Amino acid sequence: MAADRTSLSKVVSDQIRGQILEGKFRPGERLVEDRLSADLGVSRVPVREALLGLSIEGLVRLEPRRGATVAEITPEIVAELVEVRALLEGQNARLAARRHDPEIVAQLRETLKRGNEAAETGTPDQLARLNGEFHERLAEASRNSVLTEVMRSLRERTSIAFAINGRDRAREDWKEHAGILAAVIDGDEELAALLATRHVHKAAEAFARAHAAAANDAAD
Repeated sequence: MAADRTSLSKVVSDQIRGQILEGKFRPGERLVEDRLSADLGVSRVPVREALLGLSIEGLVRLEPRRGATVAEITPEIVAELVEVRALLEGQNARLAARRHDPEIVAQLRETLKRGNEAAETGTPDQLARLNGEFHERLAEASRNSVLTEVMRSLRERTSIAFAINGRDRAREDWKEHAGILAAVIDGDEELAALLATRHVHKAAEAFARAHAAAANDAAD
């Protein structure tokens, strides 16, 4: 029974995580246990366990009396996350170019195609899902399970912040993804690392501009 409950908690956690990363729950939004349990068709116990786990991952904040809310990622935290993620994305792309897995490369090509289409006509949740899929596949191509796990956590936390970036940035994202993939296919480790690192910094710059614009609008 304990194993079944753990499995259910993981399923619930994955569902809530997906909704956060796709923007269905916004930073600062309350995550009400009763509502989540009704929406997901489960009791409050696995929901509570899932929220606890997501708080450890940094995606959810738990506060006395207020309960659970989607974590708000401040510019200061984003800067710290970007410092680490940029380094690791570079190493990840370098390893992907070195180890060149044809099967994963084929999957990346397909994701790239769908991502380019979504950048023009897709919804924000489709873009978020495909962006996560591309980076997850690229992480798998490194064939380093430790790096893949660490990268997943960093990527999810920065994704909450980068959701503020608009469609213009989405188009640039997928152009940059294409460049990274081309370098991986060519086996050019240094170029792949450079482009992957630069990709993170450009997304962070777009976030800073969007965040400043939103702050100015709020002040007006």
